[in-house]
Amino acid sequence: MKIAIAYLTVVLVWSTTPLGLAWSTETVHPSMAGFLRMAIAIVLGGICLIVWRIKVPVHGRALKLYSFSSIGIFGGMFLSYLAAAYIPSGMMSLVFGTSPIVTGLLAYKLLDEAKLSVFKVMGIIISLVGLIVVFSDSIILEKGAWKGIVLISIAVVCFSFSAVLIKTVKIDIHPAATTIGSMFFAAPMYLFAWFVMDGTLPVESWSMRSMLAILYLGIFGSLVGFVCYFYVLQKLSTSTVALVTMITPVFAILLGAWLNKELVTLNVIVGAVAVIFGLALYQQKSNKRKSKLQNA
Repeated sequence: MKIAIAYLTVVLVWSTTPLGLAWSTETVHPSMAGFLRMAIAIVLGGICLIVWRIKVPVHGRALKLYSFSSIGIFGGMFLSYLAAAYIPSGMMSLVFGTSPIVTGLLAYKLLDEAKLSVFKVMGIIISLVGLIVVFSDSIILEKGAWKGIVLISIAVVCFSFSAVLIKTVKIDIHPAATTIGSMFFAAPMYLFAWFVMDGTLPVESWSMRSMLAILYLGIFGSLVGFVCYFYVLQKLSTSTVALVTMITPVFAILLGAWLNKELVTLNVIVGAVAVIFGLALYQQKSNKRKSKLQNA
């Protein structure tokens, strides 16, 4: 039951995160928005660790785990913040939906997982074609959309690479400790990025919506979301965890259209269906194979 609740929480949080990214960076520089998000999560998370008497280990393997985790927390997340200026939140979530494919390719190389079957290759091709259809309108109509596509694509690679590297560290650690330890690694990176890219604090121009979005992302997007994410990552396979990103794009696109007035064209609908179908095809074969191995 705990795993199911944590898994559902990750789905809900990740469905709302892209919209939160878009709103938080409307009036706040992406690097500062990311740093404030980390700071809120670290303070609240630190209080929780004290109350729950959870220790954050600082030995070699723990530090290695935090550094691997920060690749996704800073690399994947910060690039997503930057991409939010160029592409809609729903599209961001859809591209992140392809992370099971990237995770599978990296896991094959780094974790010696199963080779790509014909079904997996077909799933990859269908998903990629779907993404091309989704972005066809944006590339033509939206100036600078290609920058967002490049940024979010690299973000997916960082996120998937982080997830695979985490699985290589054999350590028994509380998910909350992993979350706070990883954010201690990531927070200075956001601060450095802010110093290099902006270095100003025009607080008077920050809107209430941006501030509330940062607060939401700090509490739920970072603290609650990542605790649940690291928990299910410990208990389930990387491919099963990555399956979350096949569910969230649907909710993210609907939320973006409803709350942020994002345009949902026929190309977006057709492309999204193709991406999700391709991901389902990609995952189905591996699940069947896994069940056969378990029954053998």
